[in-house]
Amino acid sequence: MATASLVVGGTQRKAKVRLGPLVERVLAYAVLAGILIWFVANLVANPDRFIGSLLVGLQNGLLYALVALGYTMVYGIVELINFAHGDLFMLTTIIAAGLMVSLLGVGQVTVVTILPLLLALVVCMAAGGFINMSAEFLAYRKLRSAPKLAPLMTAVGLSFIFRGIAQQEYVNGSAQKNWPITWGGPQVEGVFIYKLLMVVAVTVPLLLLMTWIVSRTKMGKAMRAVAQDQDGARLMGINVNGTISFVFGLGGALAGAAGVLYFLCQTQTYYDTGTQLGLIAFTSAVLGGIGNLTGAVVGGVAIGVVQAMNEGGAYGLGSDWSQSVVFAILIILMVFKPEGIFGRPTTEKV
Repeated sequence: MATASLVVGGTQRKAKVRLGPLVERVLAYAVLAGILIWFVANLVANPDRFIGSLLVGLQNGLLYALVALGYTMVYGIVELINFAHGDLFMLTTIIAAGLMVSLLGVGQVTVVTILPLLLALVVCMAAGGFINMSAEFLAYRKLRSAPKLAPLMTAVGLSFIFRGIAQQEYVNGSAQKNWPITWGGPQVEGVFIYKLLMVVAVTVPLLLLMTWIVSRTKMGKAMRAVAQDQDGARLMGINVNGTISFVFGLGGALAGAAGVLYFLCQTQTYYDTGTQLGLIAFTSAVLGGIGNLTGAVVGGVAIGVVQAMNEGGAYGLGSDWSQSVVFAILIILMVFKPEGIFGRPTTEKV
């Protein structure tokens, strides 16, 4: 049966705490009920702030989902936590800024900006895919049979290299750079509707396309076969290197699309952007069940909405506590369901 998960057998982590299915289910329902009550309380207390926070959360959550897909696809096929992915996303925000503002002269986002936007998407997705495939070919491929710590440290090293490139004055510099881009059109509680529509219009088709590629195409079958057993897939005539490289390319392309959207939404570039956003996106992938495409999307949107509600809702703790709230939810989930929302529990291979 077709599936949108690259981890065929589920995640390879054991539950450290198992209280029995009934207790786990009751606790899960209790956590969900608490979150639901919190949302309803925010809605009743101040409906306008609730709607504004919901829109901001949806916008941010979709961006998290795009970046999270890159993490989850790479982990699903080679079980590598690619820490450089967030910084790859950061590099594409700089490419998008240079292309749209410095080269194409975009100053205000309107209907006529669609053509530069499409051009920026093509260029940044191609750049992201190329950089990610190059990293896989030059750095990760030789380390597939090495201890898992080796590719992990390589990913950390690539992350610092990407940050170093961005810090060069002729690229972006060490300071945050604000770009002169303005938005127009209707607003709801300070949220530009056109900005939200742009994110939805770009993100949703890309997410559907990724799901279709993984679950319905020949390459998707090859990806799932390689994720399950590389040697077996090789014996069946599948080009394992090409398939893994393709997955890295897809992940990099999604990071490039997210880079364009993030730049247009925030109108700023900063060499440290990938650290925080990449960490949140990775958390989204883990929350949804790493290796599962649907889980990455649900995790990203869930974190985006919870984060925005905490910062803008009537009963939120404020922006200073945003990361704490997000990771508290993640820790609770990991304690009782370490495979994530859509992950499947398995035992370690002996």
